[in-house]
Amino acid sequence: MASRRTPSAKDLSRYGVLAEYTRKRDFRITPEPPGRPGSRAGGRSPGARESRGAREFVVQKHRAGHLHYDFRLEHDGAMLSWAVPKGPSLDPAVKRLGMQTEPHPMDYNHFEGVIPEGEYGGGTVMIWDNGTWEPESPDVGTALAKGQLKFRLHGKKLRGSWVLVRTRGPRTWLLIKHRDEHASSDDLTQTRPLSVVSRRTMAAIAKAAGATARQREQAAGTDPERARSAADRTRARCAG
Repeated sequence: MASRRTPSAKDLSRYGVLAEYTRKRDFRITPEPPGRPGSRAGGRSPGARESRGAREFVVQKHRAGHLHYDFRLEHDGAMLSWAVPKGPSLDPAVKRLGMQTEPHPMDYNHFEGVIPEGEYGGGTVMIWDNGTWEPESPDVGTALAKGQLKFRLHGKKLRGSWVLVRTRGPRTWLLIKHRDEHASSDDLTQTRPLSVVSRRTMAAIAKAAGATARQREQAAGTDPERARSAADRTRARCAG
């Protein structure tokens, strides 16, 4: 856990696009990674890797006040973020609401655990999918400003062509799968519910992180029945 104090308001400008992320969190309490001061986005510079198109993406299943999936795309050294309540859909006919939130630091891509109760976003976080993405729009900044970003995902669960389309106001977007060989009616939130890095359920992540009883119950309630049943069988085998 980070031991530094949350910067005062007069220092927040040093964090660039990560100022709002930093303002909302007390890093003496939360295990989330802190933002880093910097001239670009308060994180590491994109460098040659991003210029070649190999940008990171992550989807984090997050049981805070309510369940949602945090969809994040690397851009200019930070992770642009949208909260998708029902999670991404592989069905092109299904448009998923995505509320844009504050950019997160690149280090957040590796965060899986529990944010303490009483802290902003308190609850269990799972790395549900990750990989790289490449823009299909010629200029990412211009596409975002116009409200339509086309891109391809190369993840463990999510692949192929997608689009983010802004609808009402600056924060309200739709996440839509394009028709291609990766389109499907399969609901991956139900059929592939485990973490891509630890292979754990939400309940197992909460327990390992020392979550409160309430947080453990909330996390378990977000695991599909098949995942809960498999976990129960595993515990039974271990007990035997």
